Amino acid sequence: MRNAVNDGVWSGGWVAQRLGVELVGDDGLRSLLGLALRRNPKRAHLLVSNVLGKHVPQSPSVVYGHGVRLGRRVAGLLGGAQAARAVVLGYAETATGLGHAVADGLGTAPYLHSTRRPVAGVARAGGFEESHSHATSHLLLPEDPALLAGDGPLVLVDDEFSTGNTVLNTVRDLHDRYPRERYVVVALVDMRSAQDVDRMKRFATEIGARVDLVAAASGTVRLPPDVLEKGRQLVSRHEDAGCAPAAADRTPPYGRIELHWPHRLPDGGRHGFTPAHRARLEAALPGMAARLADALPAARRVLVLGFEELMYAPLRLARELERITEAEVRFSTTTRSPVLALDDPGYAIRTRLVFPAHDDPADGPGERYAYNVAGAGFDAVVAVVDSVADTPALHAPDGLAAQLAAHVPHVLLAVVPSYVPEPQHAPERPAMLPEPLRGPAFSSYAPDDVGWLLQDLSDVTLEAPTEEREEAIQSGGAHYAESLPVEYQPSEQYQELFQAALDASAARIAQAVGVVTETVLAQRSPRPVLVSLARAGTPVGVLMRRWARFRHGLDLPHYAVSIVRGRGIDATALRWLAAHHDPRDVVFVDGWTGKGAITRELALAVEEFERAEGAGGFDPEIAVLADPGSCVRTYGTREDFLIPSACLNSTVSGLISRTVLRADLVGPDDFHGAKFYRELAGSDVSVAFLDAVAARFPEVADAAGTAAKELMAEDRTPTWAGWRAVERISEEYGIHDVNLVKPGVGETTRVLLRRVPWKILARAGAGADLDHVRLLAEQRGVPVEEVGELPYTCVGLIHPRYTRGATGADGRAVNV
Repeated sequence: MRNAVNDGVWSGGWVAQRLGVELVGDDGLRSLLGLALRRNPKRAHLLVSNVLGKHVPQSPSVVYGHGVRLGRRVAGLLGGAQAARAVVLGYAETATGLGHAVADGLGTAPYLHSTRRPVAGVARAGGFEESHSHATSHLLLPEDPALLAGDGPLVLVDDEFSTGNTVLNTVRDLHDRYPRERYVVVALVDMRSAQDVDRMKRFATEIGARVDLVAAASGTVRLPPDVLEKGRQLVSRHEDAGCAPAAADRTPPYGRIELHWPHRLPDGGRHGFTPAHRARLEAALPGMAARLADALPAARRVLVLGFEELMYAPLRLARELERITEAEVRFSTTTRSPVLALDDPGYAIRTRLVFPAHDDPADGPGERYAYNVAGAGFDAVVAVVDSVADTPALHAPDGLAAQLAAHVPHVLLAVVPSYVPEPQHAPERPAMLPEPLRGPAFSSYAPDDVGWLLQDLSDVTLEAPTEEREEAIQSGGAHYAESLPVEYQPSEQYQELFQAALDASAARIAQAVGVVTETVLAQRSPRPVLVSLARAGTPVGVLMRRWARFRHGLDLPHYAVSIVRGRGIDATALRWLAAHHDPRDVVFVDGWTGKGAITRELALAVEEFERAEGAGGFDPEIAVLADPGSCVRTYGTREDFLIPSACLNSTVSGLISRTVLRADLVGPDDFHGAKFYRELAGSDVSVAFLDAVAARFPEVADAAGTAAKELMAEDRTPTWAGWRAVERISEEYGIHDVNLVKPGVGETTRVLLRRVPWKILARAGAGADLDHVRLLAEQRGVPVEEVGELPYTCVGLIHPRYTRGATGADGRAVNV
């Protein structure tokens, strides 16, 4: 292999011929896109950009030129006055460099890109989910909080515009915070369907803003009915065809080069990149490129390899090197996206290097990839990483540096300093804070069981039919916390199942309560302040409080607070806690972990709060009854077993709803909201559940104490195995959004009660723990598929393309 882009050979021909796939659209579409195979039985093909500089090495002038030309088209569309006020936002990881080039084409626009890397001490200005991605959520971390607050046009840049879901999620989140009149969406290719185009038009009308689209080319992909089966056969046949041999045990030599990167110049747009930053970079580029050229005197074919989100800095270095040297210079970057490799001129991904992640990513350890590098005829590679990624894993025998050195004669490593903004002064806050709500005025729990750091929204109509909520959430039209599902009313048969599950598991739950409480008292604080995450954590917090009183005579404070995925924890509640208790004594409590999304959300939110408030002390690690996802260190068990409180909604949680966060109801200094369903008192089993478990405390006390001591002597470092399993399941089932995969008995139960599931995966041989799941699935018309190898007892799947109005034979809404 020499080039992945070959003159006269379309790099999508191999897939197109064997799968019967057609790429239909503008004349230039084939020059922009190739095709590859996904290692995924639910989606056969992958569009691969030839000009993005991600998977396919390309001339840096070509890569940069495409972005700049798109930026100039945006400037012409907006006009001088509007263009001068525009802000550009790019998407991680693939479009960080493209977005930056678009901003350059606009000329004076500041630039920000989303990131999947949390940065300690930097407050979020927003966040959103990428509906087709197997990776983690996007964060917006500008150094200047006012960067997105202006009313000028916002230009959103992605490499491929497929459905529009990601853009809708972004605009929805930002429009709530920073409303404006105009948005421009920019992509290399627009591959939307007619339905997706209409949906964006309706969305623009709904928010009262103009939304334009600029793309280099547009088209669509036509797939034959048997494409999945053909794809599975091809993947099975060619699984290892393009894998480059692993590096030898002995790490080959490679060198370092000092770029003399300008002091305090941002390495990219993660925290914002202004026109002033651009001017400093332009002035420094010739000198840095000259140092690279001096270090590569005999190189004829050079690859400048960027690193995941770090695309712009290595792209500009590569372009300047291309300008001043006679060598053939190419540019690409490493990536977290798994793609099948096959060495054929008509295939887009010719070879694959595999190496471990080396920047301590938020989603835990895992594989990363460099495509079309091995065997491409490069005699030199300049690997450009930021300083956060310059870790021992980078230099390990199986690390990126060794993999490159095993396949390319001359490897240089250039490290760009990772830019971290200066701390900001904490804003002034009002002295008056709300007081906690308590039963029986709010909830059916006793007043000393829990203080709810919430506001009562019982008189507000917030419920919406499940199907309508699902459509709104997935279309980007609403956040899940802006409404409530209609409360599930259990049948007599289901109530009997709950009681049977409680009778069978009460002792097991009691022991887990004992283990986690003893661990907290021994290792977290002798007088902890229990703060449960409403509402799944609330029964657990009450039980831990009862155990501490039963076993140690302690009367521990206990509060419930709201945390919302994508929006963070209730900052007003944290201020109340900091004003009334030592934050170092606060222990956050939840029922269980699934993939660990809330674990990460809490860590980010606490960092953001402490930076904004100028105070610290909160430990964001959650204590849970069950940690099947291996996401925390403080837990009662890591087994995925049924906790009966997951079987019901408010009627086992003090008659309290899910928490609500909506701008018209919750102000900046209000607690998040919730409802008290007094009318469901006749079905309430909240106290009965607590009493049934607490009654088993005496019989498990000794066993719990022994188990806690043994557990504390073990290595409990989280492995994040659950997150990796969810990523694999998401990819295998063609969902590509980890938020639509709900792992474990508890999360599966909740998806059946609150969402519109597609199917349930059940581990073969799972017994009575899944009786209630099978009953709920039967009532909802949801298929249950038994799976031999499953890390959880069961997993609930939500289809990513839910369409309102589609119905099954029984008239129920279904997923399509």
